[in-house]
Amino acid sequence: MIEVTAEAATELRRLLAEKQAPAGSGLRLMIERGGCAGLQYAMTVGVAVEGDFVVERDGVSFIVDAASASYLRGSKVDFEDSLNDSGFKIHNPNAARSCGCGTSFEPAERGGPVPAAEPLPDGQACGTAV
Repeated sequence: MIEVTAEAATELRRLLAEKQAPAGSGLRLMIERGGCAGLQYAMTVGVAVEGDFVVERDGVSFIVDAASASYLRGSKVDFEDSLNDSGFKIHNPNAARSCGCGTSFEPAERGGPVPAAEPLPDGQACGTAV
């Protein structure tokens, strides 16, 4: 389903402890309409429900809802901490194009939800003029 790096698992463990999340909580990964390129990633702390896909790594769970699974299949979830940005990052082979912020993408395969906005050229920063 998805690959999870050791860095992502370590950060999720820290986040769950900081939030004092209930037992069984993990990082829920979802795809929603919106963003600069039509679809955007959404993440929240939650628990798995029937139909979800759960990937465990180093004692923590990454949860993908069934509606988002086809968009995330084969993706890698990482945690990056740099001077410019830090957070969970999704490296998605199913994205034909993505905006500069990396939180929005256009799926390579048509037939999914209709994008909410015209996509930006690859690398174009969100909110900037074309």
